[in-house]
Amino acid sequence: MTIHPVKGIRLATVAAGVRYAGRDDMVVIECQAGTSCAAVFTRNRFSAAPVQVARQHLQQTAPRALLINSGNANAGTGEQGTLDAVQCCQLLANNLGCNVTEVLPYSTGVIGQYLPVPAFEQAMPACVNKLREDSDAWDRAAKAIMTTDTVSKLFSRKTIINGFEVTLTGMSKGAGMIRPDMATMLAFVATDAVIEQPVLQKLLNESTALSFNRITVDGDTSTNDACTLLASGAAEMSPIAVGSNEYDQFFTALTCLMQDLAQAIIRDAEGATKFITINVSGAATEDDCSAVAYTVAESPLVKTALYASDPNWGRILAAVGRAPVSEMNINQVSIWLNDVAIVTAGKPDQGYTEEAGQKAVAGADISIDIRLGDSTKSVTVWTSDLSHEYIRINAEYRT
Repeated sequence: MTIHPVKGIRLATVAAGVRYAGRDDMVVIECQAGTSCAAVFTRNRFSAAPVQVARQHLQQTAPRALLINSGNANAGTGEQGTLDAVQCCQLLANNLGCNVTEVLPYSTGVIGQYLPVPAFEQAMPACVNKLREDSDAWDRAAKAIMTTDTVSKLFSRKTIINGFEVTLTGMSKGAGMIRPDMATMLAFVATDAVIEQPVLQKLLNESTALSFNRITVDGDTSTNDACTLLASGAAEMSPIAVGSNEYDQFFTALTCLMQDLAQAIIRDAEGATKFITINVSGAATEDDCSAVAYTVAESPLVKTALYASDPNWGRILAAVGRAPVSEMNINQVSIWLNDVAIVTAGKPDQGYTEEAGQKAVAGADISIDIRLGDSTKSVTVWTSDLSHEYIRINAEYRT
């Protein structure tokens, strides 16, 4: 896949020794003056210090740089964690010649450990000196933000909007502790389109709802979830306005890119062997569709059965039945596994065979379609199976 650099956005990485030895674990993203920024963060009450600081800084001014580290979440660290996050922002600001509030911090990794600020201080000059506006810098950054990920997640595309070529490039990280309540563990998307901040925030909110807020690995919401969208404005075009054709075109391109990033997290989920798409439709409300989809997606019994390639559809039916929805007529419920009808009108489909069910779940990609009624409401959620390897990874996470 071709990765397109974004004009006005420079990146650099360095092995700071935050936690890992012999690999890059610190990233700086510098954006040119005039860049718009939108972000969404975790709603976890124990939101990490960098999340709190980034929120505060964004309320004061547009950023000139993002500072990211992997291996240490700087979460559950109290007032000292906040002071450390601000001090690291100040170190980068000093090297770039900007105000501390123009730096947004991001961290991911182990919770409850203090940041090794001296490591940041020592590595910062070298990292800033390496800032580049090229595809290799994006590739290195996507690798540097990884923790339990086995592959980096980086996508890019170009699109034509009102006759102007626009670039979108983004990276994400995450494999476990994934049930976003706004975004994903960490995601960064940049574009050279001209978009003012309020419009950019609307675009991010809407595209997040259809991408990062539609994935789950284990139902655990992280303390550090953050998704940030930068628009450098380097493209020669008029600002994109809400309600315009240009807005719709950009929204489509952005959503597709963010869905690629979100789905890549599920495909790389800790211990995953299956990529599972759950489509729920026909409920009275979209919230009810979502409730059913997530109840099925996060059922340990459903996930372990699919890991074993066992079409134990009774587990799916039971999950549907216990979903917290406003109303449900079980006589209208129908379920399919990869287009194989298993339940029709609330009872076993007359044409279903165990052999057909086993074939449906034998592959790596599985679709579960659930029809609850006659409404046009629908929701799609992506998830993974639950394997022995998931348990091993999380049992050994701090060892």
